[in-house]
Amino acid sequence: MDMKKFLSVKNIILIIIVLIVIFGACDMKSKYNTMVTMKETIKNKWAEIDNQLKRRYDLIPNLVNTVKGYAKHEKEVFVQIAEARSKLAGASTVNEKAKAASGMESAIGRLLLIVENYPQLKANTHFTALMDELAGTENRLSVARKRYNDTVTEYNKYIKMFPTNLFANMFNFKEAEYFKIPEKAKETPNVNFE
Repeated sequence: MDMKKFLSVKNIILIIIVLIVIFGACDMKSKYNTMVTMKETIKNKWAEIDNQLKRRYDLIPNLVNTVKGYAKHEKEVFVQIAEARSKLAGASTVNEKAKAASGMESAIGRLLLIVENYPQLKANTHFTALMDELAGTENRLSVARKRYNDTVTEYNKYIKMFPTNLFANMFNFKEAEYFKIPEKAKETPNVNFE
């Protein structure tokens, strides 16, 4: 084969196209695998949040029953906690769980304000142990939320950047939802004991 014929413009263009396709396929595979890995990491981080929400969900009845023994006339708060637990149990999406979790936090906040009126309850060792467990759970939940949202941020940035966004659209990778606390839930509850 003659070298001049081999190095013709047509052949050089064909070689360049083949190289671009090979490198593009390798890059596409790499980006796809990275997106899959990031999506699985988000699921894992969500599982951490879900575990802590379940732990909190399981602690609440014990806490409520302990407080009920001291504060029998505070039925409204107990009803609110029961409703909040029910909403959390029925939530399935990230957004629904975030909303239900904020409702639970609000109800727990009202319960803790009631506890302030019962010094003998605060001295109860069972109550103190439950409060310690709840505080630990709340701390772990806060850390898990942050880790989840950080992971979602990295993933969402990655799938929006060029050229990854082309592959993300091609393979139907969508933005992940953040675990946001609704603005209303951030407000401090107004409790008046008069």
